[in-house]
Amino acid sequence: MNAGAQHTGDTMAGTKPRGLRRTGVVLAALFALTAAAGCGSDSDEPAKASSPPSERPSTPDSPKRPQPTPEPSVSAADGSDITACADGNCEIAVSEPVRIPFKGPRGPATLSVTEVGPNSVAYTVKSGNGQSKGSVSGPGQGCITVLRNNGSGNSCGGLGDAGRPSPQPDAVVIQAAAGEDGTAILHLVSDR
Repeated sequence: MNAGAQHTGDTMAGTKPRGLRRTGVVLAALFALTAAAGCGSDSDEPAKASSPPSERPSTPDSPKRPQPTPEPSVSAADGSDITACADGNCEIAVSEPVRIPFKGPRGPATLSVTEVGPNSVAYTVKSGNGQSKGSVSGPGQGCITVLRNNGSGNSCGGLGDAGRPSPQPDAVVIQAAAGEDGTAILHLVSDR
């Protein structure tokens, strides 16, 4: 550096601009935090703490870690057992995307819940070469899909206290009701 040159934070030959230095520091800190948190692991096991044994709680009253997948907080006749829907008749609660195979009017069909959140639910029903989609968001909202031999129809909107839909001849009626806590109640009703 020349005797008369002043360093004002501007880029000088051979040095990085101040913003790039800060970005590098921030990225290094994020990388260190990510590595310390155990992110990127392929294991379902929670990351083990790396603190010395003397710092780990060892009492039986220690709080337990939360489950990695949320359990539905609303009860349903068949709980969250998707296999209960195989015959086209069930009431289950879901709190995450799930794929539910069932017997439709024309043979095997699939209900794929693609999104579940507070007051929202979205799904796709596939049967043969056809498919039907439904999605809603807002308190008290839901969708009903009627799956028949010759196609399907949807209706989405306010369900109120609709409860279980009525069976229809030669059809499977699917009702998805969004819950305010992020749990959706699914009814599949067939005339069988």
